[in-house]
Amino acid sequence: MDLVQIYDCLCDRTRLRILHLLLEGPLCVCHFQSVLREPQVKISKHLSYLKRHGLVESERSGNWMIYRLPAQRTAQLSTNLACLQDCGREERFLRADRARLAKIRTEFHGAIPACVRKSATALGA
Repeated sequence: MDLVQIYDCLCDRTRLRILHLLLEGPLCVCHFQSVLREPQVKISKHLSYLKRHGLVESERSGNWMIYRLPAQRTAQLSTNLACLQDCGREERFLRADRARLAKIRTEFHGAIPACVRKSATALGA
């Protein structure tokens, strides 16, 4: 993965929002749909693009696909994700996404939703 590939992935608003949410931990497609208020087809298309370029990893957990940032990251990816995290504190649309994600998580009362339970356990979360 080189710097140009990373920036190609970051130049789309939806992919940027997806990566920003994944900074919080693994998520199921259903969570992206709720937070981003976008149809499953659009979310899956962008997740597929990010996976093809090595910016996300996935695993099946029952009927669900769980996505997360790669465990092994290049220095360029780590630097850009840190920048995205910093920008997320300032950008209103990223803050709003994070707030919607926090609200969804409180609806589970701190429990890990079934669709991410196996994945989160494997990650030590």
